[in-house]
Amino acid sequence: MAKVNVGVIGLGFIGPAHMEALRRTGIVNVAAFSDNNPEVAKKSADQLGVEKYYTDYKELLADPGIQAVHVCTPNFLHYGMVKDALLAKKHVICEKPLATTAKEAAELVELAEKQGVANAVNFNLRFYPLVRQAKTLIENGSVGRIYAIHGSYLQDWLYYETDYNWRLEPKMSGESRAIADIGSHWMDMIEHVSGLRITEVFADFSTVHPKRKKPAKPVETYSGKILKPEDYVDIEIKTEDFATVLFKFETGARGVLTVSQVSAGRKNRLYFEIDGAKQALAFDSEKPNELWVGHRDKANETLLKDPSLLTPEARALASYPGGHNEGFPDTFKQMYKEYYGRILEGRPGKDVTYATFKDGLRELDLCDRILESSKKSAWVKI
Repeated sequence: MAKVNVGVIGLGFIGPAHMEALRRTGIVNVAAFSDNNPEVAKKSADQLGVEKYYTDYKELLADPGIQAVHVCTPNFLHYGMVKDALLAKKHVICEKPLATTAKEAAELVELAEKQGVANAVNFNLRFYPLVRQAKTLIENGSVGRIYAIHGSYLQDWLYYETDYNWRLEPKMSGESRAIADIGSHWMDMIEHVSGLRITEVFADFSTVHPKRKKPAKPVETYSGKILKPEDYVDIEIKTEDFATVLFKFETGARGVLTVSQVSAGRKNRLYFEIDGAKQALAFDSEKPNELWVGHRDKANETLLKDPSLLTPEARALASYPGGHNEGFPDTFKQMYKEYYGRILEGRPGKDVTYATFKDGLRELDLCDRILESSKKSAWVKI
């Protein structure tokens, strides 16, 4: 059976996650990767079971055997790497954000169309079976007219002032952090599931730790040691730890989102509730095999992920029988099955449910307007 040869650029947390999911599709060969740290690249080649690796991503792009690439590097590198991949006529999946500005993203959308290659932004959370169930229930009229949409995306990985990561530095991640990093996932999810477009936003940002303590040396230097006060340097933080956003949708429906990276005990919780005229739906990514269905005149329901109980669209994303849980890594697999399936069918980008570069541009536009609103303390139209 023919397989697509894929190269992965970047070996942080997310690059190996892409590789593992790609292998589970059964239709992809992880042929090579690149990382600019020679020592890390050599060590990772053995650990990840990939025979070919490069320390310069441009050498990977020049490899004629590579048909598609995944860009899994820090945000500020995305635009240049994606542009180079498109010019090399490779199919591209890019981690979000597609770029650090909407102008750059618009250029990539235009270039991808010109080159005629498949393109996607890795909004993988669309691919939970019960998220698809919610989408199809709304599409078939089971929920009725949508009144309101509300929810949150909460984490605690930046809870302490000593928690530090490159995402805290605007030069590497962009002017917005919590909204751009995790709020973008929520907004992409909501527009995709509800079918409604956001038309206006009103945002309020809060930086809980105006100064954070950054390790003065690479963390590996302190391996096995407890860091002392003199091991840190104080860094001024200019991006948000916490934010709330009010939304107006095209139909007149209203919404509200809370994002936080300083909520103790919330490890990675995307939650939404959609209130309709016939029923309500709620999904919690920390309990991804359950969909809550709310009623006024009868008992509420909790639908457990069971292919025999799902709509055909949602059933297509469930690989295991009822009672066998599927989670975060499986969303990658299901997205890549669709993406590479279309390529092998000879119709890349046709009839897709994954997020394309246009969706990536949409999220950057939303984040820009939300940032503008937070500065003005006013409603801003999209």
